[in-house]
Amino acid sequence: MNALTATAPAEKLLPYQSRRTFAIISHPDAGKTTLTEKLLASSGAIQQAGQVRHRANQRATRSDWMEIERQRGISITSSVMTFEHLGLTFNLLDTPGHSDFSEDTYRTLTAVDAAIMVIDVAKGIEAQTLKLFEVCRLRDIPIITFANKVDREGKDPVEILDEIASTLALDVSPVVWPLGGGVDFKGIVDITAGVVKRPNGEVWKTFTNVEDLARDNEFAMDPVIMASLENLELARAGFPAFDHEIYLAGHLTPVIFGSALKSVSVPEMLAALGAWAPEPRPQPAEPKPIEPNDPKVSGFVFKVQANMDANHRDRIAFVRLSSGTFKRGMRLKNVRTGKDMAVSNPMFFFGHDRELAEEAVAGDIVGIPNHGALSVGDTLTEGASIKVTGIPNFAPEIIRRVRLTDPMKAKQLAKALSDLAEEGVAQIFRRMVGADYIVGVVGQLQLEVLQSRINSEYNVPISFESINFELARWIVSEDKAELARFISTNKLEMAEDKYGDPVYLAQSTWWLGRAERDYPKVQFLTTKERH
Repeated sequence: MNALTATAPAEKLLPYQSRRTFAIISHPDAGKTTLTEKLLASSGAIQQAGQVRHRANQRATRSDWMEIERQRGISITSSVMTFEHLGLTFNLLDTPGHSDFSEDTYRTLTAVDAAIMVIDVAKGIEAQTLKLFEVCRLRDIPIITFANKVDREGKDPVEILDEIASTLALDVSPVVWPLGGGVDFKGIVDITAGVVKRPNGEVWKTFTNVEDLARDNEFAMDPVIMASLENLELARAGFPAFDHEIYLAGHLTPVIFGSALKSVSVPEMLAALGAWAPEPRPQPAEPKPIEPNDPKVSGFVFKVQANMDANHRDRIAFVRLSSGTFKRGMRLKNVRTGKDMAVSNPMFFFGHDRELAEEAVAGDIVGIPNHGALSVGDTLTEGASIKVTGIPNFAPEIIRRVRLTDPMKAKQLAKALSDLAEEGVAQIFRRMVGADYIVGVVGQLQLEVLQSRINSEYNVPISFESINFELARWIVSEDKAELARFISTNKLEMAEDKYGDPVYLAQSTWWLGRAERDYPKVQFLTTKERH
């Protein structure tokens, strides 16, 4: 199958079949945001890709719009960009690379049908890459791997393939191969298209069989190129050829070697996405999965973002459409509340920019402005009582008490914490005894972001204090009397989350273990399915 041709002429596809909804996952600094920029530039969606590494010119990337993101040069909130290329509509979800924001990334991955995994050829598979890959595996999300930074010194390409295969227990298939690397980088071989390109993208040679390249007189005189071609033969002998069905099942990843910063192999990546990435897939739900060809509209909220437009204090729920053809002005039912809502101003997004969405189909990401009516995990339908599954909350790893600097701003603090809890920036708990707010986060950077945003967006200065709790667990039990007895006995250690569900705050793993032994009928949960 040729990487450079779409699976079918776009005009023959049903609207939803022309959608490619994907995320980019990586360890911090592997080049994810740079690749995002260059994919957009390659598609013609933007005129010039932002130089992510050179922040002195004060021009932020299109996907990193939050002030703290620009200051740090990292992505900490998932952003959505919709663009068109070769008759297909791409919905790109740029996820946080920093491990402190893995919960936001997990929820974003529930909304995609495919992923690009970016790895640094010098560092290989890193911790956060592995963690995000496991999330993709849980959902059988097919992955294309972009081995980035071939223009710098790095590991041997065969070593990279071996590492991916052994670490991820995944078949790998090289489809774009580097000629040389670092200062000796000479170009790429696009195996499926039968083209050799120079680093600037210029077509250098065409070929029918890869074996013919070693007999080319020009290449035969260059020891760097000949060594790369020998390596390519080793890789082709040692790893399977690309198989589209096995890729779609999530068991094989095609590997494209390139350089996002220099735009090497970026057009090939975009073409591969169009040709190989799946159209919208069935969405896990109860009582049964939602099929994308179902004529009735359904979708689910995977993200809520407050204050994207600081001037208007807006609040946007990002909805992944799962079926049907949505039209502006439709009334949709929120299955959680049972209430209907008119969707008057739905939006498509391009990072921070937006435009009115008159119509959208399965696979599209639509932003719905609302004032607290929609929460992460909500399912919207034309009336059917369907609940999308697999969008959990995670128990926090760091617990702190919120200290309000100005007691006169207690009401504003409550509003800020409620808004940001909706986004998943942090878990917010309220003690059952006393009026303390407790925040729970996965990592320290989340606390810094929470403090910065509450100060800048709500004008409420806060600080955090340590508290003698290390763990938080949601508690449930089929024996309601036993649950009530546990809560009553441990009142000082009890809190409620923003939905009013009981949460046990444990001083240590020892105290948690003791509670589990003393109350065997009570379950202490590290994850909780969204309402």
